[in-house]
Amino acid sequence: MSPPPSRPTGRKLRIREMLGVFRYSRRALSLVWQTSAGLSVAFGVLTLIAGLLPGGIAWVGKLIVDTVVAQRGPVASVQRLVAGEDLAPVLWLVAAEAGLVVLMAASQKGIEVVQYLLRALLGHRVNVMILDKALTLSLRQFENSELYDRMTQARREASSRPLALVRKTFGIAQNAISLMTYGALLVAFSPAAVLILVVAAVPAFVAETVFAGEAFRLFRWRSPETRQQMYLETVLAREDYAKEVQLFGLGPMLLDRYRAIFDKVFGEDRDLTLRRGAWGYGLSLLSTLAFYGTYGWIAVAAVRGTISLGEMTMYVMVFKQGQAAFSSMLSSIGGMYEDNLYLSNLYDYLETPGQPLRTGATEGPAPGDGIRFDDVRFSYPGATRPALHDVSMHLRPGRKLALVGENGSGKTTLIKLLCGLYVPDSGRITLDGLDLQSWDEATLRRRIGVIFQDFVRYQMLVGENIGTGDVDRLDDETGWRDAADKGLATDFIEGLPAGFHTQLGRWFQDGQELSGGQWQKIALSRAFMRDGADIVVLDEPTAAMDAEAEARIFDHFREATAQQMAILISHRFSTVRMADEIVVLAAGAVVEQGSHEQLMAADGRYAHLFRLQAAGYQ
Repeated sequence: MSPPPSRPTGRKLRIREMLGVFRYSRRALSLVWQTSAGLSVAFGVLTLIAGLLPGGIAWVGKLIVDTVVAQRGPVASVQRLVAGEDLAPVLWLVAAEAGLVVLMAASQKGIEVVQYLLRALLGHRVNVMILDKALTLSLRQFENSELYDRMTQARREASSRPLALVRKTFGIAQNAISLMTYGALLVAFSPAAVLILVVAAVPAFVAETVFAGEAFRLFRWRSPETRQQMYLETVLAREDYAKEVQLFGLGPMLLDRYRAIFDKVFGEDRDLTLRRGAWGYGLSLLSTLAFYGTYGWIAVAAVRGTISLGEMTMYVMVFKQGQAAFSSMLSSIGGMYEDNLYLSNLYDYLETPGQPLRTGATEGPAPGDGIRFDDVRFSYPGATRPALHDVSMHLRPGRKLALVGENGSGKTTLIKLLCGLYVPDSGRITLDGLDLQSWDEATLRRRIGVIFQDFVRYQMLVGENIGTGDVDRLDDETGWRDAADKGLATDFIEGLPAGFHTQLGRWFQDGQELSGGQWQKIALSRAFMRDGADIVVLDEPTAAMDAEAEARIFDHFREATAQQMAILISHRFSTVRMADEIVVLAAGAVVEQGSHEQLMAADGRYAHLFRLQAAGYQ
């Protein structure tokens, strides 16, 4: 992974760096071709037509002027024109120019239509590539702020950049074709005029390229601030934050932070924009001076009779349009440089090594051995102390295990390791006598039904919320109902306006919001959706429920999981005592282990916490 970008200094980029960044142009062209070969071909043909026509229009314009001047000369010609004779050549030329202008307008409009269609298709394709890559990233990678910044930058900019780069590439081709026709016409007047045309546009191009590189480095450097702005927008504008923001009066404070970030970002943008504009304007004056100097040169030649009036008109038009085409071409090259810089975010992200589903064994050598933790140790990236150390325990099939401990003692981390979301730093976890790292990952995950404390509240139908527990049966309505029965959610679901087909959440029309306890029953039902799972994990599954509902849930849970291994995390000791074995964690280590009766008899940490909580109910 590349090091984070440093703050921009404004120094000129090295030539090698400027040229090297164009390596993404070919990949962008290939991406557009893969998106739609037909539209790509149409884009190329229309670009060719649009590049050839301007020179033809200028040439026909010269013929019109020369024909008019020639026919207005001798008295006899004037008499014939008055009589209506010899008008056909001029009218045919005018009609020809009109036809070329119409064709030019059609080609330009065609290019706009093709670009619009490609923009939609390409934007979708790139976003799918970004999201598809996200599916291969591990949880550890998602928690890496640098990688997350890279993904955010790619999503913000890269969906439009490939087409912008291709558009500029075709624009360069179009202008190059036009310049060749202009040059062929202009060189007849003087090769020096062609040289002036080229040289006058170069300084502005160099300045624009330097500023493009500085703008990109500024963009990358301030990604954390931009992401913080996006977070503040979310907190201020979403319904699930609105209650606390209003009740605690957080709005003005958060808005002040949002403004402060904008002021900082805008200040940097303003300084760069002012410098970019001042240099751009100053250097553009060179092009203006070159045009009017050449204009005077051509006018003098016409006055002296070296060239005809039609040729003067053509040369002035060709030089002006050629200057515009050359400036546009150089500007496109500078823009391609900038687009390549932004595309580096996309391809750096897409080339980040992912963690696709692991293949391996689909069964272990000891099917009745259950789950074992052997001296497991794990630390989060950047942490100063391990989240788990020297953890050992054993859970046999059909047995129930409860994890008890203060917040931060390592309970949820242990579950994440069991689910394969993290890999232990040392020690090992086995299922049926086989290390988890040797299992086929898809097979392993099908064997585990889990509800985390921070479960997701999907803005989908009730049934789909339950069905996400087994994506292969997402639309299985019979499965929804069976899982809801096990999660004790059926009663309140049937009271909703459309039952299992009720939209949940407030993001979409007719969405219904549930209480915290009802959402937990939905999540609990989701854990039971995998009817083939022989491991069920519940992390604080009843924290939002009342005591009576919790008691019913766990009585039912023990009965519903009679043949399954179950791991329960709870701070309520009235439910923990139903487990066959209880493990007490403190600071990431196992400090006590045994049944409720054994731990109470030991009169240790568990007994102290149990009595302390029981006293609160007396």
